[in-house]
Amino acid sequence: MLNFLSGKLKTYIDKGHVRSANAKRNILASFFIKGFSIAINLMLVPLTIHYVNPTRYGIWLTVSSIIGWVSFFDIGLGNGLRNKFAEALAKDQKELARIYLSTTYAILGIAISIVLLIFICINPFLNWARILNTPSEMASELSLLVGIVFVFFCLQFVLQLITTVITADQKPAKASFFNLLGSLFSLLIIFILTITTRGSLFYLGLALGITPVLVLLASSLWFYNHEYKYCAPSIKYVEFRYAKNLANIGLQFFVIQIAGLIVFSSNNIIIAQLLGNYDVTVYNIVYKYFAVILMIQGIILAPFWSAYTEAYVKNDFDWIRSITKRLLRITIILSMMVVFMVIFCNYIIKLWLNQPLKIPLELNFFFGLFTITSMFSGIYTSFINGTGKINLQRYLAIVVIFLNIPLLFFLIRYLHLGLTSIAISLFFWSFSTLIIWIIQFDQILNKNEIIYKGKINQSADSFLLSAKAMDTN
Repeated sequence: MLNFLSGKLKTYIDKGHVRSANAKRNILASFFIKGFSIAINLMLVPLTIHYVNPTRYGIWLTVSSIIGWVSFFDIGLGNGLRNKFAEALAKDQKELARIYLSTTYAILGIAISIVLLIFICINPFLNWARILNTPSEMASELSLLVGIVFVFFCLQFVLQLITTVITADQKPAKASFFNLLGSLFSLLIIFILTITTRGSLFYLGLALGITPVLVLLASSLWFYNHEYKYCAPSIKYVEFRYAKNLANIGLQFFVIQIAGLIVFSSNNIIIAQLLGNYDVTVYNIVYKYFAVILMIQGIILAPFWSAYTEAYVKNDFDWIRSITKRLLRITIILSMMVVFMVIFCNYIIKLWLNQPLKIPLELNFFFGLFTITSMFSGIYTSFINGTGKINLQRYLAIVVIFLNIPLLFFLIRYLHLGLTSIAISLFFWSFSTLIIWIIQFDQILNKNEIIYKGKINQSADSFLLSAKAMDTN
């Protein structure tokens, strides 16, 4: 029976276009890998709290979130590399792919070295006890902790480009495996620390900082000497004149990322200022509740960004339309799950939190609408991101940055819609952009299909004229 089911599954996965079969394999593997990662992280949280105590764990979270802002120093180069690398592979230009990769390593290496040097110079003068609002006697411990974490984060920042390469090669499940290994080793080390040492923020930072660096370093050495030896980064392949190609699209992705960060970060501040901290809790719980379904769809969409890039470069428009229709059908099924989540929201959240938390019906309803429109929008943005035609996204991101806060003030202050204002705002932007992305999707495909067919017709006409000339001769 087991052999029969596995045979049926293999037949289903291998059915269809090679690109589609590859995506199905990655989706299936990603569900298992990310499922294990989530389970490990759930175990890691109580174990870490037990090791250092809740207050010190809060300090660790604050330190790691502050340092996490350094990730924006790549100014979108990671996403720019993903597109350019996938495009070069689609055209079988492996040397160009190697140039793009080597140049990205060089640029990020130089940028992060400058940032690290500046930090080393100013860190001794920063009072981290005051910055983090902790007792003054923790100042030296925190300075050492921040220094260690910052160094490891900078190393991870550059080394994680191997995951970009693997994802661009349409193997996101393999890239996700690195996170799983990092989490697994972190869990093991923290467990050992609970047995062998007393709670120490320094040991905690060392353990959680060094594990992903070692995993990424070992993975980079392995892959660049085996599967990706053809594109292994090398100084002789660094050509800064190609940096413009990477930066042009990278900066556009950077603006879009910043816009998302500002919108979602400002929501908590606005709720706290205008409605109160209790509503901040309610908002975040509802957001995380519906985010589960967005995570599921994210796993499904993960392989298609780079797959769309390859198909677009190869003018495989039939595959693009076909796979988009399939993704839309899957999203309709997921939308039905969202309807179920809306209906049973209060009951499920009560089971989750082990205590009742009354979620207003209208807040629940608009969050459900936001989730559904976000899922449909995600399909089209995967295609648009894959093609690199993201100028419109950048302009809309800037519009959202400037108009989101005034819209929220209007809904809260003048229409008195309370916490539901946040969900209405999220739904409004999600629905508006969905309509725009659908139009852009059709325009990109129709325009390129016309150009491609025109080139084919020109080639056919040239061939016929040559044939007639040969007959005449």
